[in-house]
This record gives sequence, structure tokens and C-alpha cells, in this order.
Amino acid sequence: MSQQMLERLWRAFLDTTQMVGVSAAIALLAGIPLAVLLVMSAPGGLTPAPRWHRVASAVVNGFRATPFIVLLVALIPVTRLVTGTTIGVWAAIVPLSISATPFFARIAEVSLREVDKGLIEAAEAMGCGRWHIVRHVLIPEALPGLVGGFTITVVTMIGASAMAGAVGAGGLGDMAIRYGYQRFDTTVMAAVIVVLIAMVCTVQFAGDHVVRRIAAR
Repeated sequence: MSQQMLERLWRAFLDTTQMVGVSAAIALLAGIPLAVLLVMSAPGGLTPAPRWHRVASAVVNGFRATPFIVLLVALIPVTRLVTGTTIGVWAAIVPLSISATPFFARIAEVSLREVDKGLIEAAEAMGCGRWHIVRHVLIPEALPGLVGGFTITVVTMIGASAMAGAVGAGGLGDMAIRYGYQRFDTTVMAAVIVVLIAMVCTVQFAGDHVVRRIAAR
């Protein structure tokens, strides 16, 4: 590839990293509280609220069941309202975050549900409050699963960011479509694929390493 194309590839990589990084941070900050609320409000939870739980579960399932490309288009009015535009990196962050948050919340919910009930009962017997149990029992015990689930979420978001690039969000997906597919340049297409694979492998390796470190404690 030419020097100019390499520079474009580097900028596309940075755009994708920014899209995924900001969206992943939002999904993490919003997904864990949502997962905690789902677990606590479930029948048999710390604060059972069946009606609220059913509504929240239905909303989460609705977003999870919607294909990202459909959600991307459906959220155009929201994206324009939040960012003032419907193209570019920041415009892609809105649907990426909204798509990733319920996805991660469900994975986190499963990890939180797998915490030994005996530990929760012991904490309750010692007089611990509900939020104390969440902070010092549920989340620490579920941490390996939470990290593993977050890793899966970030990997999924890398693929979604490439899809968003195909509709004007920029990044590696945009470069693959514009310079690889439309111009029939297989070298550019192959380079983008290699970079995406490298990003996924790096994220997966880092996530697995952190999970092993936590489990070894």
C-alpha cells in the first residue's frame, strides 16, 4: 500500500479505537448497575419487584433482539439530538453504547446470579445491608465472570463498529467499504481484516489474562 493509504489506515484504526473505547466505557458504567438491579428485583432477589423486573427484562430483551444495523438506523433521530450529526465517530458512539449496554447487562446478570447463595445468606445473617452485600459480596465474587463478559462485549463492539463504518461512521469499516470494496482493492481489504483480527485477539488476550489474575487471588 502507498504511504497515503497507510496513513488512512492508521486514522481509521484510531477512529475505531475511539468508537469502541468510549462506547465500552459507557456500556460498563451503565451495564453493571442495570445487571445489579435486574438481579435484586428478580423473584427471590434482595429486593423483589416482579413488575419492574418484567418491564426492565422486556426492554433489555428488545434491544438485544434488534440487529445492530436496524438499531443504528432507528436511532438516527436520537443520535442527531445527542451529537448534532448522524455521521462520524461520535454519531456512532450513541447506537454502539445503546446496543452494548443491554448486551453486557445480561452477561453480567448471569455472572451475578451464579454467586453462591450461601455467601449472601451469611452476609445477611451478619446484618449487612443490601447495598453492602452488592458491593462486598456480589460484585467481588462475580468479578471474573464480569471481566470475561466485558471482554466478549468489547469484541462484539469491534465488529459492530466496522458495520457502523459502512454507513458513514468512519473507522475501519468505512475504509474497507470505500477503499477496499468500492475500488476493488484487495490489499486494503486484507489490511483492514488483519487489523480487526489483531484488535480482537489483543482484547481477548488481555481479558483472559485479567480473568486468570483475578481467579488466582
